[in-house]
Amino acid sequence: MWRRWTGRHPTGIDRVCLAYLSRYAGEANAVIQHRRLRRIFDAKSSAALFALLSDPAPAFKRQLASRIVRSAVTSGEAGNGRIYLNIGHTGLDDQGFRDWLRQTDVRPVYLVHDLIPITHPEFCRAGERERHQARMDTILGTAAGVIGNSQATLDSLADYARDTGQAEPPAIAAWLGATPLPGRGTPAATPSHPTFVILGTIEARKNHLTLLHVWTRLAERLRHAAPKLLIIGQRGWECEQAVDMMERSETLRGSIVEAGRCSDDELARHLAGARALLFPSLAEGFGLPLVEALQSGTPVIASDLPVFREIGQGIPDLLDPIDGPAWERAILAYAEADSAPRSAQLKRMAGYRAPTWDEHFSKVDAWLAAL
Repeated sequence: MWRRWTGRHPTGIDRVCLAYLSRYAGEANAVIQHRRLRRIFDAKSSAALFALLSDPAPAFKRQLASRIVRSAVTSGEAGNGRIYLNIGHTGLDDQGFRDWLRQTDVRPVYLVHDLIPITHPEFCRAGERERHQARMDTILGTAAGVIGNSQATLDSLADYARDTGQAEPPAIAAWLGATPLPGRGTPAATPSHPTFVILGTIEARKNHLTLLHVWTRLAERLRHAAPKLLIIGQRGWECEQAVDMMERSETLRGSIVEAGRCSDDELARHLAGARALLFPSLAEGFGLPLVEALQSGTPVIASDLPVFREIGQGIPDLLDPIDGPAWERAILAYAEADSAPRSAQLKRMAGYRAPTWDEHFSKVDAWLAAL
């Protein structure tokens, strides 16, 4: 949630937190989990905490910490068999959390975002696979129900449950809602070269490296006539090779631009001036940039992943994420002023409706009521 107040384009988990806070704050009790401190707040303390979370005051962190300590000492509610919604993965691998669940009369419902550390551990920090296995074991062992951000995520969870001999809890797939970017966006200026955008944290699974190799070939062959690549996103982990190329390659200098910070207004303008959003990820649980681009009227060239086939609704052009020549051909084709494949995608995009949070919660609320 912090990025919302620092001028950065919010991540998927940021948007999920804000959406769930907005939907349930008026009718839910807060549950605080902070190291070894876990407590269900009473109604008065919950209302105060939700109000604090909705107020981006300068002293937000200090006030929040103070509120947590005071409320943890003075308030406490029994679970009474109520549904407990957990919408993040953090802390699910903690034995103390599992002990708390056993002692607390709640019915846990978890929102699962992905199983990437298990299915693709090579793209994650050392030890993350084991931590995520513990998180998924907690979910499978304690859940009254599971919300998946996509059917692809639930399929991965089902595969893991089957592989580890665990039962699958009741589950529902509910696509994340897309918050419309400001207007349809107007480019700050007409790009001097065809420009493409990649949006997301710079990390190994996002596969920036394939695009950087493609752009190296384009820059070597076309020189100043090469299209431009705008890389929007903060630097993350397991991305040393990509960062080395971005910082040290003389060939790429002038052909790529890195923007670590980007507001929604800026993103809208960048997408409006782009020939396409490029999304070459090797693994994803959902993929909000794809939805945001289509919602903004910007074509998408993405990896041929199950979740992109699911949420793309047949609109984007999908490619093997490691087929560099195929990406190069597609980029050159989309860079043409009278690009036939780009025009064809714009026609497929006509009438596209992005998933909404109202649709998400309509589906989830009905499911929770019957759980």
